[in-house]
Amino acid sequence: MNYAMIAYILGTILKAEAVLLLLPCGVALGYGEGDLPALAIATLLAGGLGLALTFRKPRNTVIYAREGFVVTSLSWIVMSLVGALPFVLAGQIPSYIDAVFETVSGFTTTGASILTDVEAMTHGLLFWRSFTHWVGGMGVLVFLLAIVPLAGGRNVHIMRAESPGPVVGKLVPRVRDTAIILYGIYIAMTLILVVLLLLGGMPLYDSAVHAFGTAGTGGFGIWGDSIAHYDSAYIDVVLGVGMVLFGVNFNIYYLVLMGKWGSIWKSEELRWYLGIITGSTLLIAWNTLPRWGSFLQSLRYAFFQVGSVITTTGFATADFNLWPELSRMLLMVLMLVGACAGSTGGGMKVSRLIIMMKSAKREISRMLHPRSVYTLKFEGKPLENQTIYNTFSYFFILAGFIIGSTLLISLDNMDFDSTFSAVMACINNIGPGLGVVGPMGSYASLSNLSKVVLILDMLLGRLEIFPMLMLLAPSVWVGKRRKL
Repeated sequence: MNYAMIAYILGTILKAEAVLLLLPCGVALGYGEGDLPALAIATLLAGGLGLALTFRKPRNTVIYAREGFVVTSLSWIVMSLVGALPFVLAGQIPSYIDAVFETVSGFTTTGASILTDVEAMTHGLLFWRSFTHWVGGMGVLVFLLAIVPLAGGRNVHIMRAESPGPVVGKLVPRVRDTAIILYGIYIAMTLILVVLLLLGGMPLYDSAVHAFGTAGTGGFGIWGDSIAHYDSAYIDVVLGVGMVLFGVNFNIYYLVLMGKWGSIWKSEELRWYLGIITGSTLLIAWNTLPRWGSFLQSLRYAFFQVGSVITTTGFATADFNLWPELSRMLLMVLMLVGACAGSTGGGMKVSRLIIMMKSAKREISRMLHPRSVYTLKFEGKPLENQTIYNTFSYFFILAGFIIGSTLLISLDNMDFDSTFSAVMACINNIGPGLGVVGPMGSYASLSNLSKVVLILDMLLGRLEIFPMLMLLAPSVWVGKRRKL
């Protein structure tokens, strides 16, 4: 294990976080609401620790697969622990566990909140809270790879550990160039979204924080009733379409830039993703029609909420906790499905759903025709058995964590809807669930034990389990290095 290089990367992460904290410092200075000292102290602490850890660059800068997994997990944990300090130092979230919950929810783009009166917070801290979504959306380390060279040519191990989906590839031969392309697309789409929101009459500050939440598919807002506060069909459509677009694999946008329009619709995952959204929207619109009285109104609210849930964003224009049972259960299913691999969205990912369904179909065909040979293909390419195995392993481990977490959360004696949906919403990085933790509720009433469990669930969901599990494996920390 290259401990020196792990420490060096963590130090670089902290220095990057210190630079990022300068933005909310500027916002706090502009509004003059008294939160600047807290943000400034956190900035200095992050920068000081970062400089101490990067004072001398290790001679051996090469990292392998296990270091890549470990440094990825530790980076998210360290950034969250430091990123929680402004809330505590400003006294706006006095409990450090609550502050860590809020910050982890931000960086993992979950959007679950312990705040009961978000409107009472200062502009600087609300900006930092939403900005964590944007930073975590594409990935903390992907951002770092885009601006600095890190691991002696082995950056792919870091990118593989952090990027969501069953298969991780490079757009171009160099990993750093891939990271630059991804962030270039990400920044451009975010800026376009800000402009569109401004055209809809939303103030600049509101446009920025909601663009952060949409781009990172996080869902932190600045009003107690979320997007419903604006009561604007235009804003609903802009943010709804925005959430759906950020839930698409970013490789698709690279193909658009390269002029390969014909390759876009060949994407099997994209077709399924859009098909699931369309079908779910129409079904919920039909099911909730008596509530709204107009099909267009029903379609407006259904589309927004379907887009918000499947992309794991968590914005709300209505309290879907009050919708008919069919709509509520369908939204619960969409929580598990999630967005596309290679997007900023969470959940199991549409690609894994397709692989599992194709695998099930193959097994049924084998039973009927034992001598036939079946080759599974995804996106027009044969699937390796290891990818199929990893997909099923991920699903069953995820199910195990959902069951275990639900049992632990049940110690709080909430109703089943609240207990189960809290776990589903956090481990799939969605945010609002049902019941107590619904879109108009919060996680404030949960015990500290439950909050710690859900913090771990959010990290497990964002990093797709395996990097976090690596931290608990003794063989990762000791023993002979294997070159992978």
